[in-house]
Amino acid sequence: MRPRTGQLRIGTGLGEDLHYFVLLADKDHVFFEYTPRETSAAVEELFRGYSGYIQADAKSVYDVLFQKPDTPPEGHDSPEKVGCWSHCRRKFWEATCAKSEVAREGLARIGRLFALEEAWKADTPQTIHRLRNAHLRPHLEAFFRWAEEEYSQVRDERGLLRSALGYAVRQKEALMRVLDDGRLVLDNNRSERALRTIAVGRKAWLFVGSDDHAQSAGNILSLVASARLHGLDPEAYLRDLFRVLAHWPRERYLELAPRYWASTRARLDSQQLAAELGPLTVPPPLVPSPQQETAANGSSR
Repeated sequence: MRPRTGQLRIGTGLGEDLHYFVLLADKDHVFFEYTPRETSAAVEELFRGYSGYIQADAKSVYDVLFQKPDTPPEGHDSPEKVGCWSHCRRKFWEATCAKSEVAREGLARIGRLFALEEAWKADTPQTIHRLRNAHLRPHLEAFFRWAEEEYSQVRDERGLLRSALGYAVRQKEALMRVLDDGRLVLDNNRSERALRTIAVGRKAWLFVGSDDHAQSAGNILSLVASARLHGLDPEAYLRDLFRVLAHWPRERYLELAPRYWASTRARLDSQQLAAELGPLTVPPPLVPSPQQETAANGSSR
């Protein structure tokens, strides 16, 4: 059940028999989406109907999401791309390892951006937005003036420095987008960390058997990751979930999502829930919050 608007972070994980996209819907949920192939068509299908911010690296497979159509669909805007400063920093680090003084300066400039972010990361989005425009914007503008000037001197050369500077210059608009909204973050590291589940797990799994099994595995991985996101014990959550699913009204499944599970569980009969089998009294629905209504009415699966 992915939201149709808001902020998403996306990354991809590859294996010989697996390909997953991981999508982080801000602080609500984590989705592992299996696709047989990493193609622009698969990416477009994953985000069909979505408008809002998408944070991703600069892989060409994502370009289809940010192309502005000549005739936009009625009532739907194209997503806005948010760049990842960690990917940008990584390229300067690689050039620094090749002993480039210019790349070292780039690392120092990017480090300053992260240091400023650390100072206000616990503030409200409104405060972060104000502080960024007052204090971060001058450093961003200075960085890109510097990067464009340095790139003009090495654009005809081959090497890691040209790659680092070229990445920064080409991704300028996306990397500057953090100034638009205080909810956005500088990097896409959360989705990268989530992908380690796939990278480490496939060494033990070897294969999943079929596309259907891969999709099912992605659904389980989504629930486990989302349970951890909301401070739940994944094993205990899944046990409770399997206990109540057979009794729960289909139109109220959103109440069983990890984000809402603590409040839902508190309204259940603890003895009935602990039993392996038997009746389960389903409590009446709570009055949904505006956020729940948005998620319920604007979800897709």
